[in-house]
Amino acid sequence: TGSFTIRAVHPGHARLENTKVLEGRYINAIDIRDFRKSALLGVLVKEALFGEEPAIGKEIRINSISFKVVGVFDDEGSESEREMIYLPISTAQRAFNGRNRINQILYTTGDATLPESERMVDQSREILAVNHAFDPEDERAVFINNNVENFQRFAALMGAIRAFIWIVGVGTLLAGVVGVSNIMLVAVKERTREIGIRKALGATPRSIVALVLQESVLITAIAGYLGLVAGVALLEVASRLLPEESTFFKNPQVDLSTALWATLLLIVAGSVAGFFPARRAAAVQPVEALRDE
Repeated sequence: TGSFTIRAVHPGHARLENTKVLEGRYINAIDIRDFRKSALLGVLVKEALFGEEPAIGKEIRINSISFKVVGVFDDEGSESEREMIYLPISTAQRAFNGRNRINQILYTTGDATLPESERMVDQSREILAVNHAFDPEDERAVFINNNVENFQRFAALMGAIRAFIWIVGVGTLLAGVVGVSNIMLVAVKERTREIGIRKALGATPRSIVALVLQESVLITAIAGYLGLVAGVALLEVASRLLPEESTFFKNPQVDLSTALWATLLLIVAGSVAGFFPARRAAAVQPVEALRDE
């Protein structure tokens, strides 16, 4: 038993939702013509009702009416669709006293551009206005949802968010580079005598530069790794706290390639941060360094 959303559909609905049938079949024309009591279960509905057992051929009861399960479907693009039960539209209209009423009309524009989709919206409104006697200029008479327009708005919003994140990230990285550089400058200043002794014993400027750069990269890498671990832990906590029905933000995770690129970026940043302190260390004269204290 459970509470699930029911949708009365036509066979063409599979193309609109990009539904993938995992078991059995989809609602077909014979189901529509013969008013068959067939039911297509979303994969989450199937798991809730039958668990690991096969569902094809079994019966479920919806408002005390028996329906035969003919298939199980998945929809990777929408979590809410996976929690639905599809019924033949003709059967649902008759079984639930819907007569010939419909709740919504769905159609796809394919790869239409925004202007093309807007023309289709206008044409749809004009056709409905003729059939139902309302002014085609009255946009409140019928609600038409243009997903092409919605997608472009969403894409623009996500682009702005992505740009903002990049700006914040670059700013944070630059601040970190400056901070590490200052730390290394102080370290070089405090170790002037040590550097002078090393050079007096034969250390080359290149080895001194390498020493400072190694320390700079190490500091940057450790700090970056700790930040990465903290970020992954935060995402894991957020994932556990989110409600199971959440579809907008689900299973957050850090991609391996992202982590590798971040590590490479940290190495580069550490090298940049240590460049000027390394040059200063390499320029230390042994005699002056030994006089430092």
